[in-house]
Order: sequence, then structure tokens, then C-alpha cells
Amino acid sequence: MAGGNERSMKALKEVWKRAENSLCADCGKPDPDWASSTLGVFICLSCSGIHRNIPSISKVKSLKMDYWDDAQVQFLAKHGNAVTKAIYEAHIPIYYYQPTYNDCQVLREQWIRAKYERKEFTEPGKQLPYSDGVKEGILWKRGRDNGQFLPRKFLLSEREGCLKYFTKQDAKEPKINVKIDVINATFQPEKIGNPNGLQITYLKDNKTRNIFVYHESGKEVVDWFNAIRSVQFHYLKVAFPIASDNEIKNRLTRNFLKEGYMEKTGPKQREAFKKRWFTLDHRRLMYFKDPLDAFAKGEVFVGSGENGYSVQKGLPSGTQGNFSWHYGITIVTPDREYLFTCETETDRLEWIRAFTSVINQAMTPQEYASKCLDAVSFPS
Repeated sequence: MAGGNERSMKALKEVWKRAENSLCADCGKPDPDWASSTLGVFICLSCSGIHRNIPSISKVKSLKMDYWDDAQVQFLAKHGNAVTKAIYEAHIPIYYYQPTYNDCQVLREQWIRAKYERKEFTEPGKQLPYSDGVKEGILWKRGRDNGQFLPRKFLLSEREGCLKYFTKQDAKEPKINVKIDVINATFQPEKIGNPNGLQITYLKDNKTRNIFVYHESGKEVVDWFNAIRSVQFHYLKVAFPIASDNEIKNRLTRNFLKEGYMEKTGPKQREAFKKRWFTLDHRRLMYFKDPLDAFAKGEVFVGSGENGYSVQKGLPSGTQGNFSWHYGITIVTPDREYLFTCETETDRLEWIRAFTSVINQAMTPQEYASKCLDAVSFPS
């Protein structure tokens, strides 16, 4: 804060130290050290970069390196995160996904633009592009066999409770028709290779199916994401009338607990270990030959500790299968043991942490039913 007079510096530090300003106003990251002199919010470095892209709305400055005059400090003191949030976040729909600092750029950017630029949440009952209960448009979808992204028409309907896509604009019958309650959607820019990449996952015959899509417009793809959440929310409100809004909110789209490469062996535990891409989606551990495969090669249900499931560091003594990675993990189930190896100790600890978080949770009646339906196995 070179160049600032002593009084302004002291006043700025006092405002900055308020508890309400200890987290970034947009993503919740601790210890923000930037602020908007026009909005009055304290933000992190990453969010400040997004604010810079809307200069007509927000002027950002470093709290450590830039000069703040008396008027700007007084403006911050009158506003701050609590006051500004009360204005710009006054009427956020319960289903709208509010990203954190762990989320991807497109989610965070569209959240910031929705709040300050489009002022989507300042008025009650405002008509929003993801709140109509129906959405139709073009998304670029990755072909299952050739890997090419081609434009496909998608239709989301609350009335029908489903998501459809059509291979041709004028097609009368959809290629797929998926019930909204078996759909998950999660942003996967790195995996898909596009900053607006969205992975749509659904269950078919109790097996996982992946669709990979993107849109050139960040706003459009985030609108699709929140439209799916909106339709899911209203569907679940009807299906579970006594559940609270927050309980239903927690059942909407979710990020995967963990993804990455491990090596695996077959059920006889004598086969050579093979490198595969793994996804842990709560109690479903799936593996794929390629991260962009449409179908999982195998799935296993990960239950709770009280039902005989556990995760152990290392492999059983005498494991015969050849492996190139040496950081082993053993998943113990009532039926068999599943053996994996990780490339690094860090990878192993992260996977063990993810498995432990699932195993430590009690199983719900729905998860018991899911386990009974699953033909769980890892083929070689």
C-alpha cells in the first residue's frame, strides 16, 4: 500500500480485518487481499482477474500494493462483503450452484457476472434463463466412437421430467431420453479439453453412461447446468414432499469425490496390473480405459464400515500380479478384496482419504437398494 497516508492505511486495515471480509465475497477463499473500489467487496486474486474483465462494473485494486484514497476507504467501510451480498445475492434460487474457489473458471466467472453484471439475484421472482422448467438448444457432443464433437439438439423438460438429445435438428425421436432423477452433471474442462466442458452422467440399467458436451458460450453452458439443477429440484420436491429444501439441494448435481489413474488387477489377483482411469462417484467406483469413455468397464459398490467395507494401505502379502506402480491400496468388501496401485504416495493418500470419507458414512435405504441391483465386479 505504498504511497497511502498513514490514516488511510490504518482505516483500510480496520475494514479489511472485519470478520465478514475474511473470505472472498465470490468464491469463499480465505484471506482475500484484493477489493473492488466500485462494488465494495473483498475478493481473492483469482476472482479479481474476473472482475477486471467487467471494468464497467468493477474496479479492482490490491489491498497490499495499491494506493487507496480516503473516499475509497470510506466506500469500503460503508459496504464490505455483508452489505454488498445482501444486495447482489438477495434472491438466489435454492437450486442455483454457487461455486467455490475449487471450482473451474467458467462456473466462477458466470457466477460473478450473474451477480454484478446481469443482476440476476437482486429482485424476487425474476425470470431467469434456467428457471422456466424447459430448455432447448444446441450443445457440441463428443461422439462415442470417433471422438469428434458435433452439434446436437438437447431438450430439457420439467413437465416430462427428462433430458433428451437428437442427432438431427428435425429428428422426431430422440437418441436418448433420460429421466432427470438419474442424471448428474459436472464441469470437466481439463478432461474434455474445453474450458466450457460439461460431463453429463446418467444411469441406464443401473450402469453408468457418460456424455461429454460443451458450448462456445460460458453463459449458455452454465445456464444448462443450472437448468438441470432446477428441473431436478422441482422433480424431487414432488417425489419427496416432506424433505426440506436443503435436503433436496444436497441431492442435486455433485462433483466426483476423486478421479485419476490407478493400476488394477483382476479377481484372481494373479493377473498383471493394468493402468486405468478411475472415478469415485460417492459409492460407485468405476474404471475406464480412457477418461472420455462413454461406458465404464467395471463398477464396484463402496459400502460403509459397519457393513464390512474398509480401505487398507498396501497390498496383501504374496500378491502375484506384476505392477509398475508401488503404492498399493486394498479395498475390502464382504465379497472380495480389490487391489490397486498408485503412481505416487500423494496419489495413494488422496485415494485413501476419498474412500475413507465414503466408508465412514452410514448407508441410506436407497444405497442398500442400489447395492442389491448392482452386479459389481471388476473384470480383468
